[in-house]
Amino acid sequence: MRRSPPYLLGFPGPLRDRLVAAVLSGEKTAPTGLLAGYEAEGEAPPVAGQRTALLDSAGCPVAVLEVTDVRVVRVGEVDLEHAVAEGEGYTTVAEWRSSHERLWHAPELRELLGDPEFTADDDTPVVTERFRIVERPG
Repeated sequence: MRRSPPYLLGFPGPLRDRLVAAVLSGEKTAPTGLLAGYEAEGEAPPVAGQRTALLDSAGCPVAVLEVTDVRVVRVGEVDLEHAVAEGEGYTTVAEWRSSHERLWHAPELRELLGDPEFTADDDTPVVTERFRIVERPG
């Protein structure tokens, strides 16, 4: 069985702290990541049933998550149900997309991808997931 990498949401700092809090409160049950991001880090997308430790900005495990569903879809195929499950207050797919494009077009992500001009469009493949908390340390 392959060892699962830690579950990291966003970049460390305020964004990750906010996302981890949303997971722990039950508001966030779904994330979306660029397929190219997994490839750039040499990681395969998660698979249903996989369990992994959710880490906070300090690198401390705060929960064990179990992936319940994974789909690779085009950005243009992400629906409102998924956007709402991200737990960040999105009420439209356009809000979800605008927020994600800010992250995907950020210098840090473009550097990770090795492409300073990277731009996501309707055809860009993304990995959509669903997860649940199965354990909390302590």
